[in-house]
Amino acid sequence: MSNQTRLQALSNFLKARRAAISPVSVGLPEGTRRRTPGLRREEVAQLAGVSSTWYTWLEQGRDIKVSSSVLDCIATALQLTKDERKYLFALALETGPENEPFRQEQFSEISPSLQKILKELKYCPTLISDRRCGIVGWNEAASHVFLDFAQLPAEERNMIRLLFVRKEFQRLAVNWEQFVRGYLSIFRAYYGQHVEDRWYDDFIAEMREVHPAFNDLWEQSQVSSAPDVVLEFRHSKAGKMLFHLTSLQVQGSSDLRCSIYTPAGDSNTESKLKLLMEQNA
Repeated sequence: MSNQTRLQALSNFLKARRAAISPVSVGLPEGTRRRTPGLRREEVAQLAGVSSTWYTWLEQGRDIKVSSSVLDCIATALQLTKDERKYLFALALETGPENEPFRQEQFSEISPSLQKILKELKYCPTLISDRRCGIVGWNEAASHVFLDFAQLPAEERNMIRLLFVRKEFQRLAVNWEQFVRGYLSIFRAYYGQHVEDRWYDDFIAEMREVHPAFNDLWEQSQVSSAPDVVLEFRHSKAGKMLFHLTSLQVQGSSDLRCSIYTPAGDSNTESKLKLLMEQNA
């Protein structure tokens, strides 16, 4: 990520979070002269205990010096979550975790323990993805509910790109935008963690150019390393299916994530999935 891109991402993030906070929620009057939603810049500065001019410069994306203690005050004023705080610090301080350079080949085979987990989660569609949202592992249930990832070349198995390219995903999710936002929130968390990896800038630029719908969803996306959502699918063969999505970080040397779609307990989704898998066996 170039310095200019990093500062612009920081600016966009601060503006979005400021606009999302109700004045009443922080003890300020709603007022009648607010032309835009959320807090004013001077109100954020007041809550954070910094000068209005300094905060304005920070939000404008100027290249100024910041400290961890001041960023912590701003994060509190903006009511940031744990993941959002990490994102703010990574962009403002241009820091990320000490990581080895990304190598696609390091994910060519996942560990035997992960393979066993995928097999045991027989009726829970499960995906294993890398820090670029590339699909590197999946189970049989995932192939039946989503698509047969084995039929795709490895370089095309990026979940973000697939959500916009493949009609199967667009037809599958009743609320496709919610489905996409869940993955974009994870992708944005990775984006902040790996500020040194310019692949993200190139990928985002490509998606903006090729897929117009991506731009608005990206700008509106939140930051979450583990979103927990309920999704309604309309499968072409099985009909209505309800899943709880649980996203877990895989501990170990490889930066992997396990996304588990658990059939909703108060639905007949699991029985439909069993039948679907039996019919296609």
